[in-house]
Amino acid sequence: MASVPEDVLVNEALIEDLQKLAKDTALLQGILMRTKETPNSSEVVSYAAFTLFPSPVPRSLFEQARQVQTHFNLLVDRISQDAEFLEQALASTINVDDFTARLFNIYRQVIQEGCSQPIILGLNRSDYMFDLGKDSKTSLKQIEINTIAAGAGGLTSRTPALHRHILKVAGRVEEQKNILDNNPAAGSAKAIAKSWELYGSEQNITIIRRDFNDVSKRASLDQNKRLFIDGKEVAIVYFRSGLMPQDYTEQGWEARLMMERSRAVKCPDISTHLAGTKKVQQEMSRPGVLERFFPDDPKAVAQIRATFAGLYSLDMGEEGDRTVAMAIANPDHFVLKPQREGGGNNIYGEDICQVLESVKENSERCAYILMDKIRPQPVRNYLLRSGSPLKLSTCLSELGMFGAYVRQGKGMVLNECTGHLLRTKSAEHSDGGLTTGVAVLDNPLLV
Repeated sequence: MASVPEDVLVNEALIEDLQKLAKDTALLQGILMRTKETPNSSEVVSYAAFTLFPSPVPRSLFEQARQVQTHFNLLVDRISQDAEFLEQALASTINVDDFTARLFNIYRQVIQEGCSQPIILGLNRSDYMFDLGKDSKTSLKQIEINTIAAGAGGLTSRTPALHRHILKVAGRVEEQKNILDNNPAAGSAKAIAKSWELYGSEQNITIIRRDFNDVSKRASLDQNKRLFIDGKEVAIVYFRSGLMPQDYTEQGWEARLMMERSRAVKCPDISTHLAGTKKVQQEMSRPGVLERFFPDDPKAVAQIRATFAGLYSLDMGEEGDRTVAMAIANPDHFVLKPQREGGGNNIYGEDICQVLESVKENSERCAYILMDKIRPQPVRNYLLRSGSPLKLSTCLSELGMFGAYVRQGKGMVLNECTGHLLRTKSAEHSDGGLTTGVAVLDNPLLV
């Protein structure tokens, strides 16, 4: 599958003109990021890395991902409400993974005290790749679902205009209509505004940005568990950090607990954060588990299950022993995943053997899950990065679907698929991620 005709890909003069145009257009469209050299400066920015051309995505698989997203929203929310399932699913993991254990301790304290806020706000993203099977048929397979800091919704809202303009200048005008409008940022804002409305604040929405240490020093709870910072009541807490161990100091953990105990709407709340762990993803794939959460909806069960790749437990016992032996025997067939988000954490190839050989006889292996390695069909494209020479690369893409939901008590107030994100990386890299500098922004060219 080629992203663009061969004569366009190798026309050096045209490519040189298009890359200059593309960079200027990206700057005009506000497709910007702070630089690695000055990550905290609001005065030094560059264009966010992106593909020169949009990458082909089978229309049927795109629609499959879009249609199943509201089911995944419901699944995550229902898992977050099932204390027994979370306790069982994460029992082995929290014994060996300190980060997950600390999150779970906060969860237990909140459960013991009783939830202070009946309004639940979820903003997530389910990520997929297109698996080329032995029969040469391509299928949609889920990589993971991100329930905290599911990013790039704002950037990807601006890329359709960029790629449509490039196609126009490249003489591929008819293909512009195969790039869909996309605005997940608006969908997220809609869900946040609905949560604000349900919280009952009579003031205009004011947004402030604070880190965990700021919250630790300047925030407090009143007797009704309302959260205040700098004397102002907080209706909604949206976490843009907190997904990695290095995001926390001891004061940070205290701040997270304070916010979770409060009446403020958390996105995600601690139970939804735990519902997005890799171990929960693996447990969802077991026979009968989806039926637990959709007892009267076999169609939803079938649609969700159709996206699952093979997922295997590494818990102590015969099942986990078989998984270890299977992975060591054929490491190139699998991916070893720790309980982490954000890209750059997964383990591949011979590194799988090294890790599992070191932990196969002890419970430390329970900190991981094993997943079938997805083998997508590569395409050729140019990846534009600031300061990097332009070259034609063999690329792999990953499709994300954004979801938003709001629940009040037992009633679902809003449940939507709000947009999509296509990320593309050079095939030489095993792991991806925009923030790690491996993947770049892209657009689906539906075919």
